[in-house]
Amino acid sequence: MVRVPEEVRRLASSKEMRPTVRVGRSGLTDALVEEVDAQLHQRSLVKIKVNRGVFDKEGLSQLWAILSERTGAQLILSRGNVGVLWRR
Repeated sequence: MVRVPEEVRRLASSKEMRPTVRVGRSGLTDALVEEVDAQLHQRSLVKIKVNRGVFDKEGLSQLWAILSERTGAQLILSRGNVGVLWRR
């Protein structure tokens, strides 16, 4: 696991950073993974918001793990139904 710069952590937890990907009823799809990957090619941080009730707590943990693995990104922040992925 790569050490995350403090500036990246601060930006990830900032309220100014708005979610750019939203996970709806369809849940984890290939299109979702492709969208997250495409955004990570454009910028190093992607904030993802999951609609309430789509996943339980365990399901969210699995979602973040799968997205991290399939995009080659690192989960920086997971708070409630919001996660932030980072890739150098």
